[in-house]
Amino acid sequence: MLTEYLEKQLKKAKFKKLKDGSYFGSISGLPGVWSNKKILKSAKKELQEVLEEWLFLKVRNKERIPGFLIKFDRRSMFKHA
Repeated sequence: MLTEYLEKQLKKAKFKKLKDGSYFGSISGLPGVWSNKKILKSAKKELQEVLEEWLFLKVRNKERIPGFLIKFDRRSMFKHA
């Protein structure tokens, strides 16, 4: 489920070469998910890492994730605490 979400979002990634020769990548609809590296391959790798971290933070903070539904059961959270 998570892998599918990550792959789907990464397919939407857009990269452009900047005037300084570096590559800027971002994913539309996911604010704060971007990368900037000198080599395109590095920019893609960094974007994936940023997306993964962004997703974990959203889950931890119980925030809405575009295109992904998570149901939290507070009772079960307290049972396992």
